[in-house]
Amino acid sequence: RWVAPMALPSAAPCPEAYRKVLQLLQGLVDEGRWPPTSPARSQVVRAGDGGTFSAVNPLLLSGTKNRRAAEFPELTAAVFELEMAIAPPGRSPSTFAAFNHNALFSPHTDSGAGLGQSSSLIVGLGDYCGGELVVEGTSSDIRYRPLEFDGWRQRHWTLPFAGTRFSLVWFSPA
Repeated sequence: RWVAPMALPSAAPCPEAYRKVLQLLQGLVDEGRWPPTSPARSQVVRAGDGGTFSAVNPLLLSGTKNRRAAEFPELTAAVFELEMAIAPPGRSPSTFAAFNHNALFSPHTDSGAGLGQSSSLIVGLGDYCGGELVVEGTSSDIRYRPLEFDGWRQRHWTLPFAGTRFSLVWFSPA
């Protein structure tokens, strides 16, 4: 399991590498354009006033039609650029990303077409405190601290938080 070496207190400002993505995410919320959560994802979101959606990496899956990547091309491109900037050494670019806003996830393992997929990479963004990710009982502060874990095999969830919390999860189904 890989964890970024730098920790920031919750009052710390947004690091430069994350600013564009955070501004674009906050813009969707401010403009009332955040998409609704799918019924399947709603099964694991237990609270929060936001939601969750996914988009494909247009550089890797250019022939794949994806509603959210087409709807938010600037955000999608910026999110996959951010992945390359913060990923641990040797990590291949992911084919998908999940975008989460103020979503409090129940304990779960990821489902769908992910059997045999690569590890997930998650990071939190925004002005919030709390909201740690728990993986198999171990709590990690992911606010501007990327964490790699196996979302398909390891049970994980979100602890309660206060403030505006975004998280991004990159993954590549097999």
